[in-house]
Amino acid sequence: MKKIVFLLLIIANSMAAQNADSLFVAANKLYKNEKFEEAIEKYKKIEAQELISSELYYNLGNAYYKLNKVGPTIFYYEKALKINPLNEDVKNNLIFAKRLALDNIEEVPKTVFQKFNSNFLQKLSYNQWAIIVVLLSFTASILFLLFYFAYTPTKKRIYFTTSIISFILLITIIFITYNQYNRAKNNIEAIVFAEKTEVRNAPTLNAEKVFTLHEGTKVNVLDVIDNWKKIKLADGRLGWIISSEIKQLNDF
Repeated sequence: MKKIVFLLLIIANSMAAQNADSLFVAANKLYKNEKFEEAIEKYKKIEAQELISSELYYNLGNAYYKLNKVGPTIFYYEKALKINPLNEDVKNNLIFAKRLALDNIEEVPKTVFQKFNSNFLQKLSYNQWAIIVVLLSFTASILFLLFYFAYTPTKKRIYFTTSIISFILLITIIFITYNQYNRAKNNIEAIVFAEKTEVRNAPTLNAEKVFTLHEGTKVNVLDVIDNWKKIKLADGRLGWIISSEIKQLNDF
């Protein structure tokens, strides 16, 4: 019985993948024919099946860009980069998309470590760092086995040295992966979807307005109370915004 259930699951997954492929091809064709809204519908059907990829989000961003919808455009480009931070096409298109946003927010100067983290460590997602951990684990284990079974002193020294270096690198990469995972989990980012919204100094409509935001602005979510979210901008400003007027990038 278990084998039959397992076989049915494999067949169902295969059919879902084939359906997603056909939807993706159909959506791309609609996009080329400038039927952007219809293309978005098909892309979102794939997203609903949780068969997500950087390419899917990139295409969704492109379709929304053609419709001049700033918030969704930036949202999906940012989602694409979270899956594949090295996607240069997404990076370039995101630069153009951000020029459509009305809010010009200057970032607070970063520390040396923050710059290193942003310029180097964040070039890979924590999933990609995890893959490196697996590869290094395999490499270090093989080198140690070669050291153990080597007969000549020269080979033993070479294998011992390289295995030690591999284990040190492995521990370092594990530490980086753990930090990148925690950062992704705790650093909750969102994009403003409302065309224009007032940010207040407390989670109530009677509170004082502290600043105004427009569609496409990226914020960090710090807290949630009822239907309000406390946000922080790149320039350090804080305030409360109605939850429905932003959309979170993180899937945690």
